Amino acid sequence: MHSHDEHTHNHSNADHDSHEGHDNHESHSPDMFRRKFWLSFALTIPVVLYSSLIQDLLGFEMPAFPGSYWLPAILGTIIFFYGGWVFVKGAVAEIKDRAPGMMTLISLAIVVAFGYSFATMFFLEGVEFFWELASLITIMLFGHWMEMRSIQSAQNALQELAKLLPDEAELVEGESTKTVSVDSLKTGDTVLVRPGANIPIDGVIISGESHVDESMITGESRNIKKTTDEDVVGGTINGDGSLRIRVKNTGDNTVLAGIMRLVSDAQASKSKTQKLADKAAFYLTFIALSVATLTMVGWLLLSDQSAQFALERTVTVLIIACPHALGLAIPLVTSIATSLAARNGLLVRDRMALESARNIDVVLFDKTGTLTKGELGVVDVWSATEKTSTEAVLRLAGAVESDSEHPIARAIVDKAKQDQLSLVTADAFKSLSGRGVQATIDGAQVYVGGPKLLEQQDLNAPKDLQKRTEQAGSEGKTVVYVVKGTSVVGAVALADVIRDESYQAVNELHKSGMRVSMLTGDSEAVASWVAKELQIDEYFAQVLPQDKAKTVEQLQADGSTVAMVGDGVNDAPALTQADIGIAIGAGTDVAIESAGIVLASSDPRGVSKIVKLSQKTYRKMQQNLLWATGYNVIALPAAAGVFAGFGLILAPAVGAVLMSLSTIIVAVNAQFLRKARL
Repeated sequence: MHSHDEHTHNHSNADHDSHEGHDNHESHSPDMFRRKFWLSFALTIPVVLYSSLIQDLLGFEMPAFPGSYWLPAILGTIIFFYGGWVFVKGAVAEIKDRAPGMMTLISLAIVVAFGYSFATMFFLEGVEFFWELASLITIMLFGHWMEMRSIQSAQNALQELAKLLPDEAELVEGESTKTVSVDSLKTGDTVLVRPGANIPIDGVIISGESHVDESMITGESRNIKKTTDEDVVGGTINGDGSLRIRVKNTGDNTVLAGIMRLVSDAQASKSKTQKLADKAAFYLTFIALSVATLTMVGWLLLSDQSAQFALERTVTVLIIACPHALGLAIPLVTSIATSLAARNGLLVRDRMALESARNIDVVLFDKTGTLTKGELGVVDVWSATEKTSTEAVLRLAGAVESDSEHPIARAIVDKAKQDQLSLVTADAFKSLSGRGVQATIDGAQVYVGGPKLLEQQDLNAPKDLQKRTEQAGSEGKTVVYVVKGTSVVGAVALADVIRDESYQAVNELHKSGMRVSMLTGDSEAVASWVAKELQIDEYFAQVLPQDKAKTVEQLQADGSTVAMVGDGVNDAPALTQADIGIAIGAGTDVAIESAGIVLASSDPRGVSKIVKLSQKTYRKMQQNLLWATGYNVIALPAAAGVFAGFGLILAPAVGAVLMSLSTIIVAVNAQFLRKARL
């Protein structure tokens, strides 16, 4: 679909622009950072090994060869321009935006380290820093690669939505049809949709009838019967009938395009969340520059030290100010949290979702396919008299229905098999249109069907049974009666089955002090029954797909942090509007693409695991930020020479080693998260 792809493309560019200054040009992709990281990493190893400072410190010697003295400088220069230049460009963009942050700090350190190291090779007394430069760039590339990986996934949602629409349609021309591209359809055209095909565009049925699977748009579990003059939506799947459809909306006016717009708007509005580490970097930039200036001025004006000494102090300050540890503090914890989540069946697609899950106030579940299985199942079996057992009723119903392909029939037969009932063979099976089915069992006529069956046979169910079936009907359940000969022997109630895990899931969330809400396109009756069963605090019934995101907004209105859990395309805008979107993995690709977190299984209990993981992850991030910035608080004054009076002067080399040490501490601390139990 041309118009959709265009939409997708424009969106992702906008998204990039809004992402923290450093994504100011299109090539910022996880792949680019990955390539740069691995090459820089490979080149950094010889730079470190051939650095005289590292050799002196660790007491080893590398075999010399002609020109080996120049190796750190040559490889360091390559790393600076190949791996480091992206940060310099990012810094320029940040400064233009008047929002210096991580990129500015990194650039400051690598430009100073590069310039100073070069100068010491040719003009100045002092120690070159090529190993520090190389390792700094490599570590930062790694941190950014981890970060970009989590950002990229947001853009895939729209492509998934566009995939739902077929590229071609069968245009009806007189007696024949011809295949044309969906783009070329105009309002008023007639298209033929064959059984099992995707409906290509929004329209009105002008002939034929069928059952249409609209679950990706409405989340409704059963296929909807569609006949003449009824609307159909592009992207839904036609069932067993053949349909002729008059085209109503095309291009950007279709329902799917509307959903795509909602998803894209919601995504664009969410990517502006400023991260904690960026704020720290913002302040550190000013602190570093101020301390460096004071250091230079102070040593030149207030002491009798040489300009060489003042320069060395200033360089030390600027190199130390660059937060190796800060650049890793968050991405490392995130990547460990992500793999820990995966082991627990939680796929984290957007790290902000995981970071903010600890603050959830309300969990809003979509009913169909999330709390329920999204398929009809037997929920009650009743017998009409004391004499007949419920097993006998189910056995009769199962025997009659065993040849039918109808969803109700399948549900009854599955239940009989589940209860390990042996089904006798039925003869002379016949479908009674609109009323049910009949068959002969052991010479007796047995019927299974709805209320119309009883009307047609002029039968009445016993009072007790009548009361139960009316109650079930008012709860939105489907009731079929089982009739043997001329007497009603019992009834079977069917509904969208509640998952066993849903009871525990709601209970655990209540224990953690959260409100639980439910949202469904189903009737008030069905919604109230499920809500009562699961003890859900509030529910919203008969919500149209385009209003689901509004329901989320309504819950957010009082400042609540809302997590939305859903599985259909129609949930995509709501998942994106919610503070945290959680998709149930058995759902459609689109819902998965627009959610921040995906539950790999269809188990709703995963939601409370997410909350626990979020709390533990956040704690680790805080500890790491404290380490990373705390180190700077102590090291900066030492580098500036504040403690020179006590004979303590931090040499640039020692500063660089300490810097690496704080990085190791942060990395090790992050590893402890692997042990967390959810």
